[in-house]
Amino acid sequence: MKYRRFGRTNFHSSEIGYGMWGLAGWTDTDAGEVAHALDRAVELGCNFFDTAWGYGRGKSEQILGDLVKKHPGKEFYVATKIPPKNFKWPSKPDYRFEDCFPADHIIEYTEKSLRNLGVDCIDLQQFHVWEDAWADRDEWKAALEKLKKEGKVRHFGVSINRWEPENALNTIRTGMIDAVQVIYNIFDQAPEDALFPLCRELDIAVIARVPFDEGSLTGNLTKDTVFPPGDWRGTYFVPENLNASVDHADALRPLLPAGMTMPEMALRFILSNDDVHTIIPGMRRVRHVEANIAASDGRGLPEALRLALKGHRWDREPTSWSQ
Repeated sequence: MKYRRFGRTNFHSSEIGYGMWGLAGWTDTDAGEVAHALDRAVELGCNFFDTAWGYGRGKSEQILGDLVKKHPGKEFYVATKIPPKNFKWPSKPDYRFEDCFPADHIIEYTEKSLRNLGVDCIDLQQFHVWEDAWADRDEWKAALEKLKKEGKVRHFGVSINRWEPENALNTIRTGMIDAVQVIYNIFDQAPEDALFPLCRELDIAVIARVPFDEGSLTGNLTKDTVFPPGDWRGTYFVPENLNASVDHADALRPLLPAGMTMPEMALRFILSNDDVHTIIPGMRRVRHVEANIAASDGRGLPEALRLALKGHRWDREPTSWSQ
């Protein structure tokens, strides 16, 4: 595992972190296998774990708390997220700030996360949704200052809505935010336009989420794929999205180097960008942990392949199903 300086926090985060959404509330999740996968990730050097109260109403946070206790002496960076008060994902431009992140709600859910995680201080507390129109509101800033002064949170971040990478630029400029979490992958390259340059200028850490485009960049989806009842992906991969996603993924197959899988190529594309400090793929099985972490070997991608993949940028607009 390779490590990168995590912006001005001066953390040194593993290039491959651990996205913990799928560990609580998804179908076909085996608790025993999840525990083995987490232990294997620790063994292989993963030290950045990203969860949220919204992942199973605190269940995923509890799983991370158990992992921390299980490995005393190991350095972990614990990142979680405050849900919006209206419990609607993602936010929308017409949502009122008061209905999403009033100061008392920020403090209440930070306290809940501290209890679930079993820690005294959260390394990175993030807003789980955001609208840049809220950047100048004083209430959230006062709540953040209070939590930092009390030693309950070290740093704060923003998880940016899907396909809206410029919807936090003014918020970043407030100086209150030390990290951003954004969708970035072979298809979703828009963060390179304005977000990454600003983060580079202000030394803000970047967490790349959804590296496999919710599964299409694994190369395993077909136009006949059906997800189990209750699986979130069934609401995301509606026919309109599933068909287009499979077509875009299939167009990448001629570029795959011999002996390289599509997930490995997807991760290496992201790792080839120094503006990214950690990637948080969801990993529920040991074989996924081992395969994903193996991509962190400092080799990135051949420049010709990286440039070819740049041509597969796919700009999309938020929709009712994109969530």
